[in-house]
Amino acid sequence: MSERKVLTKYFPPDFDPSKLVRTRAPRGDVPAGPKVQTVRLMAPFSMKCTSCGEYIYKGRKFNARKETTDEKYYSISIFRFYIRCTRCSAEITFKTDPKGMDYTCERGAKRNFEVWRAGGETPAGETDEERLDRLEAEMGEKSAMEELEAKVLDAKQEMAIADALDEIRTRNARNERAGGKEVVDVVKEEMDAERRRVEREDEEMAKRVFTTETGERVRRLSEGEGQPDGTLATPAEKKDAGLMPPPPVPTFKRMVKKKKDFGAALGIRKKPALV
Repeated sequence: MSERKVLTKYFPPDFDPSKLVRTRAPRGDVPAGPKVQTVRLMAPFSMKCTSCGEYIYKGRKFNARKETTDEKYYSISIFRFYIRCTRCSAEITFKTDPKGMDYTCERGAKRNFEVWRAGGETPAGETDEERLDRLEAEMGEKSAMEELEAKVLDAKQEMAIADALDEIRTRNARNERAGGKEVVDVVKEEMDAERRRVEREDEEMAKRVFTTETGERVRRLSEGEGQPDGTLATPAEKKDAGLMPPPPVPTFKRMVKKKKDFGAALGIRKKPALV
């Protein structure tokens, strides 16, 4: 059994290194290998076949042919992919777009409308300078709209402040015409009237509480007070007079409860003890 890690290799006597074929091209030359490869991919965008009208949605899987084109964006290679329609098998091609970080549909299908791409599409044949000028113009329009909105808000705030100041000036002028002393007198009169009203309501409530149904006023008797002859009033007299005795004082003395004789209830007679 041979070693797992080989440290030395066997070279036959007729070995000629010049007959070896390079699998990789030298650096700077065109890379070796086929320019078309078979890959498995998903549709990068929703599209509609121009031959049969079949809709192919984003994420549909295909066995595609990948081709490396001669086009480059700076040093980034651009790839072209070939797929076939799932209904009519018509060929559809699209390629990568490194500049827009997206894909471009070439032929065989039409890309569906996408709302988020409606405002960000770059016009065909637009240079970088033109694109910068267009973006600056858009930013200028946005800034002008923001300034206009800010001016409108400031104007509304100034109008609100002016209205509040006019109201304060009007109230101060009215108070000056009426006089400071008269204003104080009016406030005092309102406070006195409110106090008299509260006292009147309290008196009416007290009359309703301490008056019996016959209209007599209930009077509380003290402990030394009693009947006219000097004797103390009995509890019944106090009850007739509308006075109730005070409740008994609670005690915490333990009471022994007498047991009930259940034998007599069942007809069992207990014999007396002989001793």
